[in-house]
Amino acid sequence: MKVAVETLDGCRRRLAVEAPVEVVQRAWERAYGRVQKHARLPGFRRGHVPRALVKLHFADDVRREVAEHLIPDVYRQAIAEAGLDPVDEPDLQEVRLEEGAPLSFVAVVEVKPTIALGELKGVEVQHAPRPVTDEEVERALERLREQHAEYRDVDRPAAEGDLVIVDYTAGLDGETPRTRTGQAFVVGDGTVMPEVDAAVRGAARGEEREVRFTVPTDHPHEEVRGRTGTARVRLVEVKEKVLPALDDEFARSLGQFDTLEAVRAEVRRQLETARAREERQALEEKLVDALLARHPFEVPEALVLRQIAHRVEHARESMRRQGLDPDRLPWDYDKIVAELRPSAERAVRRALLLEAVAEREGLEPTEAELEAEVARIAEASQRPAPAIRRMMEKSGDLGALRRRLRERKALEFLVEHAVVRA
Repeated sequence: MKVAVETLDGCRRRLAVEAPVEVVQRAWERAYGRVQKHARLPGFRRGHVPRALVKLHFADDVRREVAEHLIPDVYRQAIAEAGLDPVDEPDLQEVRLEEGAPLSFVAVVEVKPTIALGELKGVEVQHAPRPVTDEEVERALERLREQHAEYRDVDRPAAEGDLVIVDYTAGLDGETPRTRTGQAFVVGDGTVMPEVDAAVRGAARGEEREVRFTVPTDHPHEEVRGRTGTARVRLVEVKEKVLPALDDEFARSLGQFDTLEAVRAEVRRQLETARAREERQALEEKLVDALLARHPFEVPEALVLRQIAHRVEHARESMRRQGLDPDRLPWDYDKIVAELRPSAERAVRRALLLEAVAEREGLEPTEAELEAEVARIAEASQRPAPAIRRMMEKSGDLGALRRRLRERKALEFLVEHAVVRA
């Protein structure tokens, strides 16, 4: 087999491939055999149509069989001979496939770039970790109070921050209105239309108010955006938020503390743990950015588009979880691709760079490390580790997990050998 490789640019390669006629002829013979087994013609039982008639009546089927089996086989052999590892399916061009003649085609493929790494030790970055302040601890305690707030009935007009229960009838102009009872929301939290929120402010229990409303222009359902309607709202209950006092009694109500100071110490510990994780990630990304600046290289377009597609599908799945149908929303894909491209390209460059670092430094996760991570995933999902491993092997997620662990080792190596200045 003849394989000629031409570099088109940093990541694209052009393979001119030619397979000898004897290889093509064997493939043709095998294809005749496969088609003959299923061929039907009047006067012949299935599988007993003579070869001459198969050639005459099923030539297109035979050619299709040859193309579907021979071209992928020859392509795989060609990239193996060329020592290439394409990142996506090939763009096949100039295909010449005829019985009794050599097979030839051109395959344009994208490959990962060759990254000529410089010195990896002693990379210098500026990074000054931010300590957790007393103010941050107190804000966290306030959020904890909010989570344990109670709502108590009050006999006064509704105000900002109150939990209200309403019955309402609402409908768009020209449509039959709908009635709902026992609907609850907090005044001012933005969960209802602003006109309805304004209607209950200052209203007393049992009072009814009628308001006009306009559907927001960002409403999930495009067909109702900007339309107007009328709502009649009746205030049923008003409940005032009551926050617990920050004292030892509040601490004991949490079930595992005796004093408020113990709660404060635990809150600080959790904040410091989260801050340490954030600071570590920030330092890692500064090191990656520093190395990317030192090592410019092209990235395969296929990997960038794959990253963009993954993010778009993640957004669509998020919408589905919220009960929205993404197919009913307008998607300007050209705009989306343009907006996502810079960050997607940076993500691809980051992954390729860390892969090159791991390869040069021989940083591979051990089988024990891989098993430990699988065990952690199994524990989180409450399933047996062997079952999780089999599932991950089948789906390809085990390879992805191995790559993530290798990337983690590369980041640990860079941090360990970095020069960090405040």
